[in-house]
Amino acid sequence: MVPGQRIPDRFEAISFSSLPGWLNDDHAAALAGFLRLCRKPEILTQDTVFPSIATADLQKLCNDAEKAAKSGDEAPRDFFESRFTPHRIAQSGFVTGYFEPELAASRVRTEIFRYPLLKKPEGLEAITPENRPQDWPETLSHGRRVEGRVTEMPDRSAIMDGKLDPENLELVWLADPIDAYFVHVQGSARLRLADGSAMRVGYAGKTGHPYTGIARLLVTRGEGTPEDFTAAGLRSWLEAHPEERDQLFRQNRSFIFFREVDEIGVNDGPVGAAGLPLVAGRSLAVDPSFIPYGSLVFVASALKDHDSDDGPFRRLMVADDTGSAIKGPARGDIFVGSGQTAGAIAGEIRHKADFTILVPNIRLGPAGVAAD
Repeated sequence: MVPGQRIPDRFEAISFSSLPGWLNDDHAAALAGFLRLCRKPEILTQDTVFPSIATADLQKLCNDAEKAAKSGDEAPRDFFESRFTPHRIAQSGFVTGYFEPELAASRVRTEIFRYPLLKKPEGLEAITPENRPQDWPETLSHGRRVEGRVTEMPDRSAIMDGKLDPENLELVWLADPIDAYFVHVQGSARLRLADGSAMRVGYAGKTGHPYTGIARLLVTRGEGTPEDFTAAGLRSWLEAHPEERDQLFRQNRSFIFFREVDEIGVNDGPVGAAGLPLVAGRSLAVDPSFIPYGSLVFVASALKDHDSDDGPFRRLMVADDTGSAIKGPARGDIFVGSGQTAGAIAGEIRHKADFTILVPNIRLGPAGVAAD
């Protein structure tokens, strides 16, 4: 952003006192989420939707955050209120939930474990203005470089038909094709291997084809309502219609590739798109073309907060992940956690929400103008 440029019009400066539920949030937990960013400062120093933060200013902000975390009591809330200005996104928003599945798996194919998650093929790369071929379709976000030329990847249907089989890309094998599909949707999983050890897999790339929600297709076909096709409802339908399952999968052309994640502990959260382990209830997947990674986002929604006596969800979160279905400035996906219980909660989240970004004051000049 050019120095002196205003914060985009879609953001409206407000006061902390106008944030519903702000005083009741666990500000210490929110501060712990922010401090993760201080260990990966390049997230906050990049120049994206908001102007970048100078390294020296960021160091001071992080030092102040460390002091506030050690002081306790009201210090975490005071830190946010004294160093940030809330900017509400001036349009109605929507949140869903996602989780990290925990599944049985095997590193080798067996009679039980027959459905693979695939590694990223050689040459796969994101399409940027620098490498975009002439007449490349706008809908394709990735391609494959072969002999110096970027070409379209096969889509889900072609891969299901064996297009990539000769490349031996199988990373790990699952017992259920529905589980495999849901891991594609979630983007990561924690696996219990047949030998008793654990393994975590995470997103490594995708074919680049547009994502199509198969639950929405079923609603369009008249199979039920959106309320019928939460994650649990979709799974029940797929289990009850095995003869239609694969054909429905093919309608979602997007296909995800995985890698083994070994840079964090098995008991930590999965690594999000910003390169940080996700924190249940504090990590938010966003569209980074509208909300940059590292943004502090206060989410206010009528959905139940299962960690706060089932009251309404009012939390300060960190934008540290994204997803194929997360598009637009007021769209978020709440990371709920890992395992079956988290999955049940995540599958029920489909709620309207208000989004408010906390912009560091060092990024702002008078009247909300970006500082030089």
